[in-house]
Amino acid sequence: MADDTQNPAGGAQQPQRGVQPPRPGDSVPEGGLDPSQVFAAPPQVSPPPTQQQSGQQQDDQAAPPSQDPGPPPPPPGVPATKEMGYDDEDIRILGEVGDYRFGSITAHLNNENIPLPSHPEAQFDEQAFLTLLRGSISLTRDEKWRIIQAIPKLSQFQIDELQKILGEEKRKFSELSPKHLIQLKKLEEKHAQDWKDLQSISVQEHAKQHEQQEADAIRKQLGI
Repeated sequence: MADDTQNPAGGAQQPQRGVQPPRPGDSVPEGGLDPSQVFAAPPQVSPPPTQQQSGQQQDDQAAPPSQDPGPPPPPPGVPATKEMGYDDEDIRILGEVGDYRFGSITAHLNNENIPLPSHPEAQFDEQAFLTLLRGSISLTRDEKWRIIQAIPKLSQFQIDELQKILGEEKRKFSELSPKHLIQLKKLEEKHAQDWKDLQSISVQEHAKQHEQQEADAIRKQLGI
């Protein structure tokens, strides 16, 4: 018997082995996507490797945790010194990334053209939810899309738990030492592009639906 997979939004779910989960652009059942189709495995909210640890590794998601005893990066414009607890590598990397801090790339994006389906079972700030979702580097592009499509079938508890997890992810990555900033920047750039892809796909789907509605209306007028 297969083990249950723990849904990060709360509750256990049985993984659907051998079934390809839907992808952006695929049709979604009326009433929303079943939450069991969102995750093939629970997302891992863990620090990415430092540049030394990662080598030539190019991952789309955060990698397993590494020991990180150093202080978090200072605010942009504040020089880092050894008296503040930073070592030579921290200071070098801060000089390389400039004003970049985790979250600063996705902060410049928006949530336009990412509509949320109706969610009668849960009440929440939709824009705040989408902002947390777009900033996640532990979720893939397709998982973010599937979470949105499953919104109608998520309970208030599941929505609240998911927002807590996303908020905790943002806090943990923000508190990592400067040694992680180069890798974080690469990951965030990748996920920022993924979010833009979702926006483009949404625009294309809306255009297709509009064309289909117009075609249906013409056929109806012609009695076809």
